[in-house]
Amino acid sequence: MRTSMTWPGRFTLFRLLPVWLAPLLLLASATVSAQALRIAGNFPANHSSSLAMAQFKLDVEKASSGEFQIGVFPAMQLGSAQDNVDQVRSGKLFMTWIATAYLSRSVPELSVLSIPFLFPDRQVAFKVVDGKVGLMLKDKLKATGLLPLGFMELGARQLTSSQRPIRSITDLKGLKIRLQPDEIHIATFQALGASPVKMDIKEVYGALQTGALDAQENPFAVIRDRNFDQVQKHLTNSAHFFDLIVLVANRQAFEGLKPEHQKIIQHALSKAVMAQRASAAAEDIGAIVELGNRGMRFEPVRPSFRAEMRKATESVTDSVRQKAGAELVQATLDAASK
Repeated sequence: MRTSMTWPGRFTLFRLLPVWLAPLLLLASATVSAQALRIAGNFPANHSSSLAMAQFKLDVEKASSGEFQIGVFPAMQLGSAQDNVDQVRSGKLFMTWIATAYLSRSVPELSVLSIPFLFPDRQVAFKVVDGKVGLMLKDKLKATGLLPLGFMELGARQLTSSQRPIRSITDLKGLKIRLQPDEIHIATFQALGASPVKMDIKEVYGALQTGALDAQENPFAVIRDRNFDQVQKHLTNSAHFFDLIVLVANRQAFEGLKPEHQKIIQHALSKAVMAQRASAAAEDIGAIVELGNRGMRFEPVRPSFRAEMRKATESVTDSVRQKAGAELVQATLDAASK
C-alpha cells in the first residue's frame, strides 16, 4: 500500500518538473546570452559625461530588451586615460570617453582641434566636429582600429595658479603648468613663455599641493570637481583651447555587432551626446560661481591680454599643419570662421 501511494506521487513530481523548471531555464538562458560590453572613462562619476554614459547604459539595455549588459566604469576605475585607450585598442574594453588630447600621439590629425583660440564658443566647436572636419577625423581614427561615435563637451580650458594672478604674458613666464599629453598644447604654452609639464590628471592635485607645479588648466567644472580650488588661489578665464571628449569604440567589436544592435548603440549615444552638451553648458556657469564661493580669486582676461596671447601663439598653427596636413588644417580654419 505504501509503495502504491509513493510511486504515483513521484511520477507526478517528475512530470511537473519541466513545468517548474521552464521559467528558470529561460531566465538562465537569457542571462548567459546577454552580451556584456564594458565602457570606462577617467572623468569623475558626477561629471556630466559620466552621467550621460550611465543613462546610455539604461537606454541600450532597455532598447535591446536585455540582450546587452553594459558595464560603465568612470573615475579611473579601470586605469588612467591612456590605459583606457590601450584597453579599447586591445579589445578589453568596448569603448571609452576621453579628451581628444590623449589620442593625438597616435592620430596626429586630431591636433587640428587644439589650435589655440580656434573656437570662439561651443556652438562653433560642435559645428566643426559634427561636419566635414569630423568625418575627416573619423577616417583617421578608423585606420588605427578605433571608431569615433560622437563628441561631447569637455569645455573651454581656463588657467589656475597658486603663485600669482595671471593678467599678462609676463605672469606666465617660467610658470610650471600641468598640461595634457598633447604636443600642440605643450607648444602653445612654450610660446607663451611658461614651463609646461605633461602629467596624467590623477597626479595633478598632489603635484599642486607639494609645489611641484605652480599652475594647471582645465574647464571650470573639472577644476571644481577635482577640488583644485584647495591648492590654487587664482582663476583666469583664458579659454585658450576648447576641449572635446571623443567617444571611441573598438572598431572590430562594434562592426561585429548585428546591424540592429549597432543602431541601438548609435541612437543611445546620439541621445547621450546631446544631453551631455546641454548639461555641460549649464555646469560651466554653475562651476565658476561655486569656485568663487569656495574662495578662488577670479581674474577676467582683458581684450589686450587675449590679443597678446593670440599673437604669441600664431606660429603654433604652422606646427599643426606639419602634424595634421595643410588640407585638414585649412578645412578646420574655414569651418570655424564661417
